Amino acid sequence: MGMAVDEDAAQSVLNRLRRAQGQLSGVIAMIEAGRDCKDVVTQLAAVSRALDRAGFKIVASGMRQCMAAADDTAPPMTEAELEKLFLALA
Repeated sequence: MGMAVDEDAAQSVLNRLRRAQGQLSGVIAMIEAGRDCKDVVTQLAAVSRALDRAGFKIVASGMRQCMAAADDTAPPMTEAELEKLFLALA
């Protein structure tokens, strides 16, 4: 059984991925233009963080939905709480 991602979370992930895609295009252009290695690595790190955040958002959304379905007696953690918790592991 896979994790479901609600529509709002999916839109947020898509927005993050589109930004990362733009950043990655910028990194490619920087390399093609022979830009300074430090600048390229800095931008590449930003792309990596953006991709990580998109992945964490997917996992956090799925975890929230799974927890809500598993235990109706306790209030489920918010997506932001789960995302923060998951990010603490990274």
